[in-house]
Amino acid sequence: MANKQTYDNESISSLKGADRVRLRPGVIFGSDDLEGCKHAFFEILSNSIDEAREGYGTQIEVTRYRDGAIEVRDFGRGIPLDFNTKENRYNWELVYCELYAGGKYRNNEGESYEYSLGLNGLGACASQYASAYFDVEVLRDGFRHKLHFEKGKNIGGLVKEPVRSRKTGTVQKWLPDRDVFTDIAIPLDYYQDVLKRQAIVNAGITFVLNDEASSETFTFHYPEGILGYVRELDGGTGISTPVLIEGSGKGRDRSDKPEYKVKAAIAFAFNNTVNCIEYYHNSSWLEYGGTPDRAVRIAFVAELDRQVKLRDKYKGNEAKITFTDVQDSLILVSSSFSTQTSYENQTKKAINNKYIYEFMSDLLRSRLEVWFIENKAEGDRVIEQILINKRSRETAEKQRLTMRKKLMGSVDMINRVKKFVDCRTRDVSRRELYIVEGDSALGSCKMGRDAEFQAIIPVRGKILNCLKAEYTTIFKNEIITDLIKVLGCGIEIQTRHNKDLSAFDMDGLRWNKVIICTDADVDGYQIRTLILAMLYRLTPTLIQAGKIFIAESPLFEITHRMKREEKTYFAYTEREKSELLSQLGADRCTLQRSKGLGENEPEMMWQTTMNPETRRLIQVMADDTDKTLDVFDMLLGDNLAARKLHIEENGYRYLDVLDIG
Repeated sequence: MANKQTYDNESISSLKGADRVRLRPGVIFGSDDLEGCKHAFFEILSNSIDEAREGYGTQIEVTRYRDGAIEVRDFGRGIPLDFNTKENRYNWELVYCELYAGGKYRNNEGESYEYSLGLNGLGACASQYASAYFDVEVLRDGFRHKLHFEKGKNIGGLVKEPVRSRKTGTVQKWLPDRDVFTDIAIPLDYYQDVLKRQAIVNAGITFVLNDEASSETFTFHYPEGILGYVRELDGGTGISTPVLIEGSGKGRDRSDKPEYKVKAAIAFAFNNTVNCIEYYHNSSWLEYGGTPDRAVRIAFVAELDRQVKLRDKYKGNEAKITFTDVQDSLILVSSSFSTQTSYENQTKKAINNKYIYEFMSDLLRSRLEVWFIENKAEGDRVIEQILINKRSRETAEKQRLTMRKKLMGSVDMINRVKKFVDCRTRDVSRRELYIVEGDSALGSCKMGRDAEFQAIIPVRGKILNCLKAEYTTIFKNEIITDLIKVLGCGIEIQTRHNKDLSAFDMDGLRWNKVIICTDADVDGYQIRTLILAMLYRLTPTLIQAGKIFIAESPLFEITHRMKREEKTYFAYTEREKSELLSQLGADRCTLQRSKGLGENEPEMMWQTTMNPETRRLIQVMADDTDKTLDVFDMLLGDNLAARKLHIEENGYRYLDVLDIG
């Protein structure tokens, strides 16, 4: 039996120095994967942003090196690195080797960095500890200061040399350590996204990104800040002109807590085709929102509901609007700042300050009320659009509930489908569904099939053209709802107000193959095309997954007479007909047009369209989505000119189908 490990007073230990970060990076950076590596970069960038926002430097440059190294250069005052008499230590030790040391702890007293992105004195030290190497170069006080670290340890101390330059600033270059992070290959688009966001919320500051791998340089600059970004998103197509709301105040999260300063700017516009909502605090993107998100939701719903009531636009006992209805047509960017901030954690993706919520919601409600008074025409358009969104949402919700009940679930005695003939096996990898043309074809296919694994559902006449019909019309069509019900996988809907109707589940598909089987004539081809259009619009994934097939039906029956015996051959094309007649001898053959599916003998149905050994199946694939849509639009849509041209150029092919030679 193995010895149990002792657990006594000497079992307790503490991490020291660089190990506090290198062995537990997730505590500081949120994780030890690529996301944590990204956050380490943002910590260093944040310090440069704080300096520029204080008015020191108007440009920040980031370089992404081919080997994964990162450099951040600013033109601020330069980080103080010399001896600190108050702490009796060098500042470089405090900044880069001591957690919870920095120059931003007294921002609420107005001493420095009043509205700071970096707060906790963790970022620079933690990022240095988590690096394979970390180099610092600072210009200030007439000196160039240099530091070099390797795996959290300083090499060579502080190196100072005098320079004849009045320029100031800080350059930090480091290589994230693969011993700390599982992945350090931060993609280019991450840097582009972060720097663009920072340019948006830090009006006037220029962010330059140099990418060594591609030799490209990207520049981000928004002179109007968030208002300029909202104008960009709106593109001049909105139903209201972009507007900026600004305000500042002082307050407490609790009566016994210190008072702190808050300022906020909210830019917004209403647009019936574009929507986007983003929140920032102290220039950090709040991916999860928190306080500002709650304030925006409450304020917009309250004021818009009040405006609807003032205009008497609700019908009877109609339910009030929700934020979902507002959000559908809202472009909004919120940028708030405070001297005290309660982030949910070190990654700064949400805040939860009580006073910030109260301040922002009051600011928005009062300014929105004024906006509606001063912009009556735009306000009326906004209210009409919000009500359209609301009623579309409610209609879609009703449809969703109806469709879930109607289309999903098992096909049984309760959820019966007319004339559907199931197969015996429950093994989905073997099951085949034949969609056949008409009740007469149902009879011959039913008798000719292998009932173990082949099921049949007839299509009664030409189904609805799903490319042109509205969803409400489509789902009233019994043939279509029966087909979807039998498929078992639900539907896919991507439109704006009906996306909640989508209940597609590939695992719910009850069939390995879905086979469309129609007559080899013009009517049969049209029915086939209509079925394909339905599948393309409602279940496109089935086509992409290669689950849809077309069973080729023979065009001709050729009976060959040899002495006292006769043998029947089938030709699927004109060319095959000619080749068979040539091989067999036309004078010994009787040629006839193949009958419709409903007139065929069960044995012929099995041989020509259902026997896996002898049938011909065409797998339907849509490699080019745009091209597929164009073809359907030409055949069934509103593109009449293209359809006319197609008939002129290809009509003879359809005539050949009818020619029995």
